[in-house]
Amino acid sequence: MHHVLYIRTLRSLGYLLVSAILVFVMIQVVVVTMAAFNEKALLSFPPEQWSLRWFERAISYSDFQSGFISSLIVTSWASTLALVIGTALAIAIKRYTFPHKATLEAILMSPLVIPHFTIGLGLLILGSQINLDRGYSIVVFCHVMLVLPFVIRSVFVSLENLDLKTELAAASLGASPLRVLITITLPLMAPGLFGGWLFAAIMSFNEFTASLFITTQATQTLPVSMYNYVREFADPTLAALSVMYIVITSSLLIIANMFLGLGKVLNIETSR
Repeated sequence: MHHVLYIRTLRSLGYLLVSAILVFVMIQVVVVTMAAFNEKALLSFPPEQWSLRWFERAISYSDFQSGFISSLIVTSWASTLALVIGTALAIAIKRYTFPHKATLEAILMSPLVIPHFTIGLGLLILGSQINLDRGYSIVVFCHVMLVLPFVIRSVFVSLENLDLKTELAAASLGASPLRVLITITLPLMAPGLFGGWLFAAIMSFNEFTASLFITTQATQTLPVSMYNYVREFADPTLAALSVMYIVITSSLLIIANMFLGLGKVLNIETSR
């Protein structure tokens, strides 16, 4: 009886903690959203007059436009490369046995625990030592490292939910390993692959800390452009841009959850 009461108490406290965290996060979102519609140039809450002028400025500001294009370039390359590399590595780690496999997996997952500014600073120092041009290549390489764990995690879950009997049946009918991979394995893993790519794209597009060290004026991404803007101006333009960030990211996640079931992709829910 006491054990059951103890479990219920812990569960209730857990719900309260999660609810408190969600309320704390949502309060900040509400404040930023309301500040974005403020007519005055100075940040104030609550707004006395409402206006869309800062959304117009956020869209028309030239540095944000160039930063958005740079972010699209980096994100498309980084998420796609991470998907290809991560899928190959995840299949190799999951299905094959080879020396130092655990070490390799730990290295691949290390960006989850290593501060991103450390990775960015390390690449900056390495690039300067070998005279590497600070173009898009080093930024894409950095982003691939940072988002690779999310792709590998997603592919791991897809492999866990994959029925090996289907692949064995295709192989027994004469299909080559490559044909089994292309016609059976990858199509069955498609939700997990797309989920991994989506998370990689979102993480890459929003990456700031490491990008700050390795980007230049020509390659600076949108988060870096936002950082440079806030150093010079204190108007609600960034609040308006943040609202657009929140709306777009939330919409993508909601749509992906509707069609893919992100709970299963992240192994939050047990697949049936």
